[in-house]
Amino acid sequence: MTDKPFLYVVVCAAGVAADVSKLITAAQERHWEVGVIATPTAMNGFFDAAGVETQTGRPIRSAWRRPGDPRPFPAPDAVVVAPATFNTVNKWAAGIADTLAVGTLCEAAGLGVPIAVLPCVADALAVHPAYRDAVARLRGMGVRFADPYAVEGGRDGERREFGWERGLDLLRNG
Repeated sequence: MTDKPFLYVVVCAAGVAADVSKLITAAQERHWEVGVIATPTAMNGFFDAAGVETQTGRPIRSAWRRPGDPRPFPAPDAVVVAPATFNTVNKWAAGIADTLAVGTLCEAAGLGVPIAVLPCVADALAVHPAYRDAVARLRGMGVRFADPYAVEGGRDGERREFGWERGLDLLRNG
């Protein structure tokens, strides 16, 4: 057991998920214990699952546990969803808990656990009315969103890095 706060990192299936270890490292440097929950699609090669398990010292969760199975993670003190996809944000806002990842997000929001979201959504999808409504609904529930690509001094057309630490900053600055 540890006295460190426990952070759930929810990983969705987007190309940038390959670098989720950057978020885990930043969280550990800020004295968080980390457990990763991934969407089933994210588990299909979107990130190095074995490397993440080694880094966190815990199994990745992506499926519901059976009745009677022990809880593999303690209750979260906070959650970071990164990268958060169009599909996950829309299902979460609608309360469609058809995966462990979305079910966990629905439950954490209902319990008042601080949640930070770093979306990874194509511009064409980000203007879709369903997505805009979903973000507004989640914000109304207290969920914190940041643009992971917003970089001070960035030039137009410049490829910017996904700002993994922004999720942790949202939790701190809440």
